[in-house]
Amino acid sequence: MTGKSKKAAKPEARQMTGAERLGLRISAMINSPRAQERCSALVHRLETDTDQAWDEVMEALGETDGVSLTFQDDGDVLIEWEKPTDEDLVLEEEEVDSVEEEAPF
Repeated sequence: MTGKSKKAAKPEARQMTGAERLGLRISAMINSPRAQERCSALVHRLETDTDQAWDEVMEALGETDGVSLTFQDDGDVLIEWEKPTDEDLVLEEEEVDSVEEEAPF
């Protein structure tokens, strides 16, 4: 034995893109209890938000059904969404009774 142990190479952590960081920040703002109650969130653009990341995330939000964006004079963006109705609820698989039909052949 040589007394030296080989260290396993650590996999490099993948760096988040600017759009991913911005998306997480906006997601946290949208998911806050206050924003959920009001169905809106005011997003401030940070100096660290690149033009590409900002445009990419704003475009994705703007294409989302039930979401509207209001661009403010100061550069902020007001995100508003429709309050979910009972019809919008997502049911878990175990909550739905499956209907089994015989095959027609």
